[in-house]
Amino acid sequence: MKVFVTGATGFIGMAVVRELLDAGHGVIGLSRSEKGDAALKQAGAEPLRGELGDLDSLRRGAEAADGVIHLAYLHDFSDLAASVEADRLEGSGSPFVLTSGMLLMTQGHPAEEADAPASLGRYAEQAVSELSERGIRSSVVRLSPTVHGADDYGFIRVLVQTARDKGVSTYVGDGSNRWPAVHRLDAARLFRLALESAPAGTRLHGVGESAIAFREIAEAIGRGLNLPTVSIPAEEAAAHFGWIAFAATADNPASSTWTQQELNWHSEQPGLMADLEAGYYFKD
Repeated sequence: MKVFVTGATGFIGMAVVRELLDAGHGVIGLSRSEKGDAALKQAGAEPLRGELGDLDSLRRGAEAADGVIHLAYLHDFSDLAASVEADRLEGSGSPFVLTSGMLLMTQGHPAEEADAPASLGRYAEQAVSELSERGIRSSVVRLSPTVHGADDYGFIRVLVQTARDKGVSTYVGDGSNRWPAVHRLDAARLFRLALESAPAGTRLHGVGESAIAFREIAEAIGRGLNLPTVSIPAEEAAAHFGWIAFAATADNPASSTWTQQELNWHSEQPGLMADLEAGYYFKD
């Protein structure tokens, strides 16, 4: 199968590209630069120069492929209509896999595949439902707040930099709020399985670990940077964590039991604590 991948040159995207190629699929990857073109060519994929805001380039990629994995999203909330329109890319018919998230999807109890999406994920999931009703085998992969691994530049990297800047690794209250996590290689395999066999309208959870206490994450960061780990009260979270305070205080456990059973998908890569203990998050 030839697969068109948006977000192909990103942290998760390159892992998905390599997973698809290793499984014998061909890949067309959306690229915004010569550097992206070179990375895709080196991996064995075909670059297609374009932007998410350029629907013509998206259509060209989709029309040249047998399936689409739409990893990228337009984070321009001043023009949400354009973002949603890009997420309605249909490709050549099927299959079509969209990306969503589960941060703040539920609070205090494990989020399951049958639960309603998080607020920002509802647009992608609405598109999946509409495409499925039109006979397109579309599905959505909800990713954990932290997709970890070498070269991660997401929440964990921000937490590490915050601790380095503040001279202390911090959690809020007793630090018992929980995060789900998934290794990027496990996530990449889930996207491939969704493309190959997920039923129409399926919601899938990219969750390798269901509930890691935030205090454990803070303590691992403290050890990695040789800094003290301390608790702060909730009213100081915004000043300390800045824009990620909402995530640092979220109690957001999640389950992937149904996904594992439906697609025979299981986590095979190191967990988040093992990745933190490996040390590469703490290299400058």
